[in-house]
Amino acid sequence: MATIMKSKLKIISIIALLAMMPVACEDFLDKPPQGTLTQSSFPTTAQDALLATNAVYNTLRESNFNSGLFPLMDIMSDDTNKGSNPDDASATIGPFDRFEHVKTEGAILRWWNTLYLAVRRANVVLEKVPSIPMEETLKNRYLGEASFLRAFFYFDLVRAWGGVPKLTSTVPQELIRSSADEIYALIIDDLLFAISVLPEKSQYSSTNQGRATKGAAKGLLAKVYLFRGDFNNASNYALEVINSMQYDLEPQFATAHSVNGEHGIESVFEVASFGAEGLANGGNQYGNVQAVRGTPNRGWGFNRPTKNLRDDFESGDPRLDASVIFLGEVLDGVTIMGDGATPDVSVDSHGQEEIECYNQKVWTPGINVPPSFGHNRRFLRYADVLLIAAEALNETGNTAQALTYLNRVRERAREGNNAILPDIIETDKNLLRDIIIHERRVELAMEGHRFWDLVRTGKAPTVLGPLGFITGKHELLPIPQTEIDLTQGKMDQNPGWEN
Repeated sequence: MATIMKSKLKIISIIALLAMMPVACEDFLDKPPQGTLTQSSFPTTAQDALLATNAVYNTLRESNFNSGLFPLMDIMSDDTNKGSNPDDASATIGPFDRFEHVKTEGAILRWWNTLYLAVRRANVVLEKVPSIPMEETLKNRYLGEASFLRAFFYFDLVRAWGGVPKLTSTVPQELIRSSADEIYALIIDDLLFAISVLPEKSQYSSTNQGRATKGAAKGLLAKVYLFRGDFNNASNYALEVINSMQYDLEPQFATAHSVNGEHGIESVFEVASFGAEGLANGGNQYGNVQAVRGTPNRGWGFNRPTKNLRDDFESGDPRLDASVIFLGEVLDGVTIMGDGATPDVSVDSHGQEEIECYNQKVWTPGINVPPSFGHNRRFLRYADVLLIAAEALNETGNTAQALTYLNRVRERAREGNNAILPDIIETDKNLLRDIIIHERRVELAMEGHRFWDLVRTGKAPTVLGPLGFITGKHELLPIPQTEIDLTQGKMDQNPGWEN
């Protein structure tokens, strides 16, 4: 069924994509959509509304949607190093390992542009679909999906850059920065609307799996409130997801990321992809960029798990082997031999041991490149929601309830082996806070959460300082210099990045 769903959404999304082609922030502000359809003639029908909505989703498969192609937020954390062979992208992506990246780096600009392309596509739906004569419930669902996705895109923007331009219309607007508070207010408003109109996951047909749901909107809103330090709202919305009975943990941790777990019980929001190279064929390069390099030839091999991460798993934790591919390991009948140009053991830029290993969470069965484009990236898992609930409840003094959700994650991780990963019984709020953040690290490793978790909890200076992190600067990325130049300086730079 997942294959049927993927093929239908792919075909529809590609058609819509051709009608809405601008790819850079300055392009979509200055130019009409490229292609046979123009903004004056699209969308005008119920079928157009579907195409326009699917075009918003299609941005999630854009290679540069993934932080400019490379998993920058993992590389900037203590979870991973650049990876690949030592020379590959050493001058461009290597600096993110050491917090030596600059405001003119191309990946930062590509990510910014792609997020604003995504925002624009959502704005097309939100601005044009309300006037289309069509069935009201379906119309509201499309508007809810676009609102959820716009919030999703702006959440990346505000975490990465702080206050950014707030663009809520297809009409060209002056590029000036709104405050982070204003962006968060927009995100919350969008998610509250999405919650009011979206169906639950179980109310979608099998051909519509992967669309935004009420649970996804509540889960994302819980995370937004967690980042805002509003722990009461964070716990309330996380608990609404938990109590909805729409989700559960997969019996085995590895299934949550594998092809067998696509759109499964643990998936709150993910993007469907095909095992074919290129966006036009439904592929997503997110997995390919991180896939095994060499033998088998699956991809580029970026985002290498650090020794620090590997050592942080408790003894016997099955999640280590399910998260990291080691040389000599056999996966789906394929022996991982690795890359001849990459040393099996070396010393990284911080003087720590580095071994050739890979992110197993993006593994798809196969022996060549195309299947690696078929990894479904999980943006929000039920395990994440449980840990959001645990953290927020602990912060509001509900320690016993917090332990319930924390230990549900650990119980699944031990997979029936009661000799490992014992339940946590700590009731001191401060000690339990650190335990929960540690659990987030090992449960969600290399899923793009760690850097922002360290920043929002104030742990980044201590944990990342030895890696080059500068307090007051590296909490945010620099605004791409090209964008500042386009506004002739009307858009100011983030602190610490002025020179």
